Amino acid sequence: MILIVGAGVTGLSAANFLTHDDYLILDKEPEVGGYCRTIKQDGFVWDYSGHFFHFRDDKIKEYLLSRMDRTEIVEVAKSSKIYYKGTLVDFPFQKNIHQLPKEEFIECLYDLYFREKNDSPNFRDMLISRFGKAICEKFLIPYNEKVYACDLALLDKDAMGRFFPHADVGQIIRNFRYKDNASYNSTFTYARGGAFEYIKPLLQQLDPAKIALREELVEVDVGKKLAVTSRRTIRFDALVTTIPLPRFLKLARLEHDPSIYSYSKVAVFNLGFDKKGDTKNHWIYYPQKDISFYRIGYYDNIFGDARMSLYVEIGLKANAHVTRDLLLRVVLDDLRKVGVISDQELVSDSFVELDPAYVHINTACENDRKRQLQLLKTHDIYSIGRYGGWRYCSIEDNIIEAQQVAREL
Repeated sequence: MILIVGAGVTGLSAANFLTHDDYLILDKEPEVGGYCRTIKQDGFVWDYSGHFFHFRDDKIKEYLLSRMDRTEIVEVAKSSKIYYKGTLVDFPFQKNIHQLPKEEFIECLYDLYFREKNDSPNFRDMLISRFGKAICEKFLIPYNEKVYACDLALLDKDAMGRFFPHADVGQIIRNFRYKDNASYNSTFTYARGGAFEYIKPLLQQLDPAKIALREELVEVDVGKKLAVTSRRTIRFDALVTTIPLPRFLKLARLEHDPSIYSYSKVAVFNLGFDKKGDTKNHWIYYPQKDISFYRIGYYDNIFGDARMSLYVEIGLKANAHVTRDLLLRVVLDDLRKVGVISDQELVSDSFVELDPAYVHINTACENDRKRQLQLLKTHDIYSIGRYGGWRYCSIEDNIIEAQQVAREL
């Protein structure tokens, strides 16, 4: 029997691609979907965060969309901006420095050309080596410090992998004349019913009786292949876990240093207003330290809705504690400060805390992660997905990895 821990995208995908039905899916939550869940409230449709779907693999895209109502799917060409000193600059910042005031543009271009290259292994130094001090200090460093809620020197230079919008000097200068802000998410698809609509196709072939909700994994005996849950003890032949890797290592009583598995949390407010605001953009980045959030997104601009519908993301340290109502007041004040809201009235809101959100990838963590995953595999245990694999990846990446593991099983 294949025991799958976690009923999010990765866990459900693993069950989907198995060639047999001898499996059981566990999840401590009362519903499936993991972070890919949708809140419908007062006529607004919100996700736990901005989960838009960027497909590179046509087969995976078709696997999902062929099982969905295509009339409810929109294909969107992304419009994203950076709020900088009261104006909006096109994203990515490093390719659009020509949109800055003249003196700042010259400063960025000068530092870019005369940057000192280095082979430092950390993320902060990599940025400066690649783009120069001015570009980094104006956007790349303060923005990413808000996201990761840590000193970027603590992260490996490849912490974001393919998701970081790299550009060489030639590409940056070429963009002054011939606009090309292409990135991995230049276009995306989204369902009118929210991100949970992408979960439904993964449920179609699964037996509801084989999904146990409100059942939490509390202990694993790796050698005996026994899993103890909040309800029972289960013997398994193989185990696929998608819960955060350090949490699983603790449950399995495997020797590890928990301090090297650091991460940030993200507090998300979904906010519904009585009327429109911005009508053009899909999301905006905020590098300013005196602004509480690092990004906001407009659900209403994806669908052309008549009322402004936002998600607002605030990066937090793992041990941070927030008071919802107090933080909401701060967020609303900051939205007014940057001109997102003026005379709009808040008519509905919800709050979600993603814990963990962004994992901190560094050499010590990477070395131990690889060792632990290999050890687990020798016991027919596969720790996969964004948190099970403890890596930066997309929803599509999780589906592909789950498919590969299912084939092995």
